[in-house]
Amino acid sequence: MSQSAIEEIELNIKEAKKMVDLGKALDRLHSNRDFKKVIGEGFFKDEAVRLVHLKSDPSMQSEEHQEAVAKQMDSIGGLVHYFRTVAHRAMLAEKAIEADEETREELLAEELD
Repeated sequence: MSQSAIEEIELNIKEAKKMVDLGKALDRLHSNRDFKKVIGEGFFKDEAVRLVHLKSDPSMQSEEHQEAVAKQMDSIGGLVHYFRTVAHRAMLAEKAIEADEETREELLAEELD
């Protein structure tokens, strides 16, 4: 194999490590008590419930108000989705790093033979 293949693998490992680092940062964030209080309880739970009640409030039945409430509800789902995506990509990146490191070692061993 050529040196360029090894360099490409090393670049892939470097990029995957960035994603793993982001996943670890998310894990630390999720374990932070202030994050749990503000985002976990305050935004994902309390705000979601408030918006559900607001959606059925008689004074919020205009199309404009309903659209605004729906957008706010979507923002909660969007953030949850982003967190899940980061966690999933970090898990996949960890597996990719293992496979790429193994492949790199095999290629380096072939070059020595």
